[in-house]
Amino acid sequence: MHPRLRWAAATVVASVLLSSCESDQPPPEKQPERADVLRASDVPDGSSGSLVAVADGEVVTCRGWGESDHESATPAGCDTVYDIGSVSKQFTAAAVVKLQMQGRLRVIDTLGDYFAGVPKDKRGITVRHLLTHTAGLIDALGDDYDPLTRRAMITGALASELRTQPGTRYHYSNLGYSLLAAIVEEASGTGYEEYLVKELFEPAGMTHTGYVLPDWDAADVAVEYDDEDRSQGRPFEHPWAADGPYWNLRGNGGILSTADDMGRWLLALEGERVLDEGAKAELFRPRVLEEPGGDTRYAFGWVVAETPFGTVDWHNGGNGWSYAELARLPGSRAGLFWVTNHYRSAAGGWNFDRLRPSLTERVAKRLVGGR
Repeated sequence: MHPRLRWAAATVVASVLLSSCESDQPPPEKQPERADVLRASDVPDGSSGSLVAVADGEVVTCRGWGESDHESATPAGCDTVYDIGSVSKQFTAAAVVKLQMQGRLRVIDTLGDYFAGVPKDKRGITVRHLLTHTAGLIDALGDDYDPLTRRAMITGALASELRTQPGTRYHYSNLGYSLLAAIVEEASGTGYEEYLVKELFEPAGMTHTGYVLPDWDAADVAVEYDDEDRSQGRPFEHPWAADGPYWNLRGNGGILSTADDMGRWLLALEGERVLDEGAKAELFRPRVLEEPGGDTRYAFGWVVAETPFGTVDWHNGGNGWSYAELARLPGSRAGLFWVTNHYRSAAGGWNFDRLRPSLTERVAKRLVGGR
């Protein structure tokens, strides 16, 4: 579900966005070229998706390309709904730091503070370990759409064999973020999605983000396509519980959103409508190397890259059919989100994981330079 970070992408985003922030010239205002930062030549023929770009405290562009549903020939737009994959993790992390901000949990809390019967080998696992993928947990207990209940997820996690001792190594774990979703519920006394809506989405002005609470119109939700252009349906047409995806996916992925809402989120992260400065410092602080000797560190639900051009906060997500990417430059008042529902493999003709450095570079250059 989580294609690994390519260093080139972080470097490109940082270089083009930072160049705007350090320019002696004021950014161009309402230039047609800047308003149309996404052009047909930037994306492969036959692909489809949506993009939003923000700069200087406002949305510069929000639009789609291609079709969200081939059968009905529905054009993709700024308000098309997509599965954003593991980009969902930064919402779970934001919920955790919001709860800490509210005095309802601490990231140094252990599993035993929230769950009964924690075995000896897992008693040292903290909320911080889960946030940074250093708990030593396995990646998952099954496939995204396996009908795994909350109780079975917790029982399976506690019974699983650790890959490493807690706090010693980075091991990407979707299971760890599902446990975090359960901890959000325990600490808040409400459902995971309910907490996100009340404490994150509503303050940010996001009305089309969540699992089931937005009460989707199916016609607004993108159909996903595999590497042979076969329809895989809409996300909620796969096995889901009545209140959202089952617990192999809940908390770590599967949130549905639009480019419009993700632009609102990027703007909300600039101020304190959702998180105060202390909470944001916790969220974005780089902590754990993703690979020994590597260049990127995992924060809380975000990857942080220190480049010659500055710091980039970044995360992506994909399930083999859809792919999404969110990027921001701290303090720059600029960032972008884009998503596709047509994620081919390299053998199938294109691969967005390989193309995105070029796509991001072209879009970002026009965003900050009006070219």
